Amino acid sequence: MNDIFNRQPLSAALEEKSYPVPPFEHQQQPFPGLASKMKPLPDHGETSYRGSGRLQGRKALITGGDSGIGRAVAIAFAREGADVAINYLPEEESDAREVIALLQEEGRKAIAIPGDIRDEAFCQYLVKQAADELAGLDLLVNNAGRQQYCESIKDLTTESFDATFKTNVYAMFWITKAALDYLPRGAAIINTTSVQAFKPSEILLDYAQTKAAIVAFTKSLAGQLGSQGIRVNAVAPGPYWTALQCCGGQPQEKIEVFGQSAPLGRPGQPAEIAPLYVTLASAENSYASGQVWCSDGGTGTL
Repeated sequence: MNDIFNRQPLSAALEEKSYPVPPFEHQQQPFPGLASKMKPLPDHGETSYRGSGRLQGRKALITGGDSGIGRAVAIAFAREGADVAINYLPEEESDAREVIALLQEEGRKAIAIPGDIRDEAFCQYLVKQAADELAGLDLLVNNAGRQQYCESIKDLTTESFDATFKTNVYAMFWITKAALDYLPRGAAIINTTSVQAFKPSEILLDYAQTKAAIVAFTKSLAGQLGSQGIRVNAVAPGPYWTALQCCGGQPQEKIEVFGQSAPLGRPGQPAEIAPLYVTLASAENSYASGQVWCSDGGTGTL
């Protein structure tokens, strides 16, 4: 019986990494924000992610790949053997250059395609450019998102509402539609939704609606594309420490305690969710489609 109370510590590989906990510094950035200016810096897996060849030879397009979850997914995909094209806004160029350098260090082809996905013509160009540069396309991650909090529907302008839907919903539709000209049997589409789709915050009225739309889009499209052998899934993050939050995604008083209410007592780091995208992209999960996988620090939203 004493053995129960004298267990040896976990191996280093299994021990929980010590991630930052709130309170955090007061910080505010202009939209769209840069990961390089956050305090503390987010962990995208730059030094921690270790690949095992699960995506060897795959060709991926990731929107919002300069920072946050998109950056972590780009790093993970490259270390699993994939060539990667990332999209981002021109204002995020400095973050994007860091990502491209990291991917190239892995010996992978890394393509940077800046531009605004709120424009349908650019979305079509983006997909074609990625497919041409990578000599094909078989993984699509619709990850880029716009989140700007607003206390009251009376203050939510049509312009802001439209920008959120164009970024989060229209762009996903345009990019996915264009990508179907290239995606072969065995390809995978992964969309980033949010726990906001299921438990919306009162100050994220427009954002929460878009994330609910992404869930419906994912499930409906999975039904459409199943006969073509193309899987469609989504990942639903909870509170993750990304630049999205610091450039108008949350009020500053919430940034300072961000993630505190989660059972794990802290926000997630992008490096902690990237493995879900790898798993959904991998052929090992060839029977998973139309699913929404959640990572929310123990809240149990799904």
